[in-house]
Amino acid sequence: MKKTLNFAALHFTIAFSVAYILTGDVLIGSLIAMIEPMVNTVAFYFHERAWNTSATLKRFAHSAKVKTISFASVHFSVAFSVVYLLTGDLFVGGVMAAIEPTINTCAYYFHEKVWQRKHPQQWVCAH
Repeated sequence: MKKTLNFAALHFTIAFSVAYILTGDVLIGSLIAMIEPMVNTVAFYFHERAWNTSATLKRFAHSAKVKTISFASVHFSVAFSVVYLLTGDLFVGGVMAAIEPTINTCAYYFHEKVWQRKHPQQWVCAH
């Protein structure tokens, strides 16, 4: 849970910054920044849980790149859905879904690399 909360703080900061820049509206930017990361934080928790419990996924868990791609697909979907529901605008939802998750995906990759370095685990060969 510590890892999830750490990433959530990073995510909230990025979400507000991008939402405010795109909308120019503090209220909409704040709503997007609160709701989208909350939904993604829950998604992140279940994403990590799946990676820690699935035998198939565990084989690839040592690869920050593979996990990043996996999380990015979830993140893009959540970002578009939340922004579209809050703004009713497909274009704003699409732009937000392209920009904010891209920045967060890069942040996730470096977060994962730092986390793995600070919390080394013994990786077991799946053969």
